[in-house]
Amino acid sequence: MNIEKTINSLKANNFTVHHVTNCKEAHDIFFNTILPGLNVKSFSIGDSMTMRATGVIEELEKHTDIEFVRSFGEGWSFEKKYEQRRKALLTDLFITGTNAVTEDGLLVNLDMYGNRINGINFGPLNVVLFIGTNKITTNLDEAMKRVREVAAPKNVARHSGFNTPCAKTGSCMNCSSSQRICNEWSIIEKCFPAHRIQIILIDQELGL
Repeated sequence: MNIEKTINSLKANNFTVHHVTNCKEAHDIFFNTILPGLNVKSFSIGDSMTMRATGVIEELEKHTDIEFVRSFGEGWSFEKKYEQRRKALLTDLFITGTNAVTEDGLLVNLDMYGNRINGINFGPLNVVLFIGTNKITTNLDEAMKRVREVAAPKNVARHSGFNTPCAKTGSCMNCSSSQRICNEWSIIEKCFPAHRIQIILIDQELGL
């Protein structure tokens, strides 16, 4: 894992990168440096354990002048979740993590609905990604392998109610289950418009 190479590659690919050592620094740079530079009236999130470890969402919820467009909730119907996730694509700010990032500066993600990857790719005016250095891989093949063999099975395991093969085996079985979470890939080679996506790279093993 070459952190310096990854940072330089991401910058060359038009991402803004903030390199920090821990979650507190990630939290502080978000509120002291990133947020003041944006005109944010609304925000939404794609679920991310790394993002949640920083405490930024709880703090943002205290900003009553910024609307939180929630995209999931306990007991929500499929229809309500779907509609809210559509609304999230029109927010000023989208906050989430990534499944993998390569040393040559590619962002690699795999989704069930596509709402998280589409929030990153297009729609929200600004995107902030919280990424632990454990997400760094040497190349695209290793990134996709990481997503299938590590991130996806562990994500299924941390949510109740899934009866997919990987929930039982802990390994990707390339299934055809109606509950399959591995439906839509996203590979971002360059950030366009330039610097729309800001990355906070945290020198810790975080998330899945």
